[in-house]
Amino acid sequence: MATTPGFTHHTIAIQQVEQILLGARERGADIGALLRHADISPALLDAPLSRVTLKQYAALIFTLRHAMRDELWGLCPRPLPLGSFALGCRLLVDARTLGEALQTGLRYYRLLLADFVPRLQLQGGTARLCLVSRSVPSPAQAYAERAFSFFAYGLACWLVARRVPLTGVDYPATALGHSNDAGMLFQAPVHYDQPCTGWRFDTRWLALPVVQNAQSLVEFLQQAPASLLVKYRDSSSITERIRRILRRHLADEELPSLEQIGRQLAMTPQTLRRRLHDEGQGFRAIKDDLRRDAAIEYLARPELTLPEIAAQLGFSEASTFHRAFKHWTGVAPGEYRQTRLRER
Repeated sequence: MATTPGFTHHTIAIQQVEQILLGARERGADIGALLRHADISPALLDAPLSRVTLKQYAALIFTLRHAMRDELWGLCPRPLPLGSFALGCRLLVDARTLGEALQTGLRYYRLLLADFVPRLQLQGGTARLCLVSRSVPSPAQAYAERAFSFFAYGLACWLVARRVPLTGVDYPATALGHSNDAGMLFQAPVHYDQPCTGWRFDTRWLALPVVQNAQSLVEFLQQAPASLLVKYRDSSSITERIRRILRRHLADEELPSLEQIGRQLAMTPQTLRRRLHDEGQGFRAIKDDLRRDAAIEYLARPELTLPEIAAQLGFSEASTFHRAFKHWTGVAPGEYRQTRLRER
């Protein structure tokens, strides 16, 4: 039986896949072929609770970028020319501070973007990235704005080689509703029905020095966008600390209780619950999400049998794992594995 790894990446809801494909659908692209090229089974689109790995989602971004000849994946009426991101990064590594880099980068993208305007607004002690739509955005453009906001944040963190803590994330109301993954991706409170898409942080972080250079940019561009999805997650958050503790005990018959984890973290259960609430998380949801994400990782490994995977996840019987996985994703584990391996 395989050894349980020490870390399990978060997975991405299939709704994110559906939304990033909106532009390709409007243009009549072969959606099945695009998904298969990214190692995603098209059958997962029929299971609303299913998830994909970060590697699959990053591969889909790369596939769409080249198929649509557009760095916003065909989501906006006017394409963003290929090479825009790389050229913008070359401008930013010459900046002295994060504030200077943000102003330079947003000014650069204002020349390229026709459908929304990115600006940095300063008010009191708060700096705010704000993407202002030129007209009422379609669902596809709304997703493009949210994606631009997320990758702009990842790029800002890379420039200063540390996570810039956000005080909030802003999303306007859209026809597609609220994103369940937004808080997890940004690790910050999400505020909906706002006038623009963007994020907020303390102005003191604008003085952080840019530490990247032309040499480090070469490696960064080879790894992007996959590196931007996970590299600067806050590993000190209570949610991530609990997830790491639980990961070490995933194969046990019973995972540690909230009280046991509290003792390891030197916190009372009441304090732990309050900290989790502040991060928008619940203890049971963390356990379920961790098991689900680990199961998706294991199912991609054909050398593991379903009973072995069940045991690695702490289930005494494969049938119990079968029911749990179907509850989490809407797809039976055998079906999930067969469709993915068949598409490969």
